[in-house]
Amino acid sequence: MRRIRSGVGASLLALASLCALATAGAQAQDKPPLKIGGILDMSSLYADITGPGSLEAAKMAAEDFGGQVLGRRIEVIAADHLNKADLSANIARDMIDNQGVEMIYDVAASATALAAGEIAKARGKIIIFNGPGSIRLTNEACGPYTVHYVFDTYAQANVTGLAGVKSGLDTWFFLTVDYAFGQDLEKDTTNVVVKSGGKVLGSVRHPLNTSDFSSFLLQAQASKAKVIGLANAGGDTINAIKQGAEFGIVKGGQKLSPLLAFVSDIDSVGLETAQGLLLAEAWYWDLNDESRAFTKRFMERTKRVPTSAQAGVYSSVLHYLGAVKAAGTIDPAAVMKVMKATPINDMFAHGGRIREDGRMVHDIYLFEVKKPSESNGRWDDYKLLATVPGNEAFQPLEQSRCPLVKK
Repeated sequence: MRRIRSGVGASLLALASLCALATAGAQAQDKPPLKIGGILDMSSLYADITGPGSLEAAKMAAEDFGGQVLGRRIEVIAADHLNKADLSANIARDMIDNQGVEMIYDVAASATALAAGEIAKARGKIIIFNGPGSIRLTNEACGPYTVHYVFDTYAQANVTGLAGVKSGLDTWFFLTVDYAFGQDLEKDTTNVVVKSGGKVLGSVRHPLNTSDFSSFLLQAQASKAKVIGLANAGGDTINAIKQGAEFGIVKGGQKLSPLLAFVSDIDSVGLETAQGLLLAEAWYWDLNDESRAFTKRFMERTKRVPTSAQAGVYSSVLHYLGAVKAAGTIDPAAVMKVMKATPINDMFAHGGRIREDGRMVHDIYLFEVKKPSESNGRWDDYKLLATVPGNEAFQPLEQSRCPLVKK
């Protein structure tokens, strides 16, 4: 009889558990979903860096969190901004006003991010930047619910420029994409080069998403600068490196230095052309066991390794959802308070923290691109040269131009 009662008890317990799960599921269905929206480059020069991969990373984070929070199903959506700032602003406005989006993630490219950021700020919604780099996002354009998560122009310039000058590469010429991101990257790198004892011999601006770099590269080549700094990203960086090889720039003794490059860019260029490049990255898929485990899961869904921006999307969405749960509300002020108070320790960062200006501070890595003979296969592209602590890589808080920072 005791065995029978024990069996009945176990069955009742199992039934109760199923009922509880069913009730929780029903409650999640009854309540409106918690929507988070990505504003991405899904089809143009930054699509490999963010794009569909960022959407997939956000979905993975929602699934890993359990698919619901505070009794609400988590719904992840995304839209293509086509690299147009006005369209990015309109998407942000529609997501918040009409679609019920509570948090916006990624917003690849700086001009589009600055535009979407103003909409989110005006409506008091949280926006987390993963793909854009302009330092303005945590300076003049900062907001109480704005987070700049992965990298910025200051850190990229600080790590790459300083390493270059220290190694004797003390004269620079910049090939710069002509919008906020490129301008900030050139300015920040110039400051680092000059402060470190180097000289800037000149610069030239090119249109976004141009296909012909010949005239710009000829000007850079004629400058005789030891380093041609590429203050651009994505397809522009890829095309500049490829065409620079055709002009024999590296063979002629000058170095090309991509001031912002991703593993997807190196894959497109190929190790034969990219070998020896120095670059700074916020994250790399082969850093440690945690990064490799995440990459394996990501590749099962996308057939590509994640970029640092995509890994940052996963981490930041998880951090946001954890803060919602801990705060017990979706109220942006309460959620942001928890986000800033909670250290970030995951596959993306260890000991990461969000400052009052919205900058998420974490380590930045200096890499050298491997020779083909050093690589074990596709995506095995980097050699780690140095790990730069976040408080050394990013702009010091006392230099911040964010009006929220108390001086």
